[in-house]
Amino acid sequence: MKIVRTSSFKNPETDIAWFNGWVARLEKLTNRTYQPLEINTSLGKTLVWTLGQENAAHTLLIFPGFRTSPLFWDLDCGLDYLLRHNKIYLVETNGQPNPSDGNSPAIKSSGYGHWACEVMDQLGLEKTFISGASFGGLVCMKLALAAPERVHAAFLLNPGCLQPFSLKWKNLRANLLPVLFPSEKNILKFLNAAVFCKSNHQLNATAETLIVEFERMALTRYKDKTQKPYYMREELNRVAVPTYLLEGDNDTLFPYKKSIANAQRHIRTLKDTFVFNQVGHGIETYRPALEKMSELILAHQ
Repeated sequence: MKIVRTSSFKNPETDIAWFNGWVARLEKLTNRTYQPLEINTSLGKTLVWTLGQENAAHTLLIFPGFRTSPLFWDLDCGLDYLLRHNKIYLVETNGQPNPSDGNSPAIKSSGYGHWACEVMDQLGLEKTFISGASFGGLVCMKLALAAPERVHAAFLLNPGCLQPFSLKWKNLRANLLPVLFPSEKNILKFLNAAVFCKSNHQLNATAETLIVEFERMALTRYKDKTQKPYYMREELNRVAVPTYLLEGDNDTLFPYKKSIANAQRHIRTLKDTFVFNQVGHGIETYRPALEKMSELILAHQ
């Protein structure tokens, strides 16, 4: 696999120690232990967190959004329902602000799909359910194209592969403000404008503090060179795995109506679509969406 970009922490030793401390605080909040596995892939070292019993009925592979961690899915113990019947693997995608190596392939290549296959190989997963939020949705579709026979079904949460990033001024302002001026105040403005939809979709105060601190670390301590997600268009015509789409109606980054229309146009194996009212882009932190995923996995034939 050809590596085209390499991102990195400014001070790897100090910054990864901060990351590990952040995980320890999350473990205290959720009363869980996230078991780390380091595996070797074509993109270098990849870190995967594991949760659940080895004898669970199903396995679920989760890929996070851009500039986030898969642990965001459990900031408010959101994985409770999924853990009842699934062994969960939370993948720290290479090229994102985490302890995995910062190497990334060309975003429009099949690289992330083949890398995801390698992750499955190293974890001993012959076939699994997969899910991804935003950028992670694109990774899911790359895996579905690379190895459809290894995927029971894919769950896309406000995915970043069904349309271009919205260029509306309100959305651009909300996203650029914390990038240019990464203060806690500006990060909160971004979260409230784009990620959440208070008072229906929000985190408890401690979890919100954790996400603000993570975003500030990602914006100030990580030299991000990874290519951004894109609208996969006709590539999606070749997706042959059962696919479910979960959308928040207040997603300003990738407005839900256009994502649904494009999914219906391109994904022949789209099984169903679910829209959650008053939910922002960070739908992976919204418990009812994850509960719906759990129901769909149990009902899948």
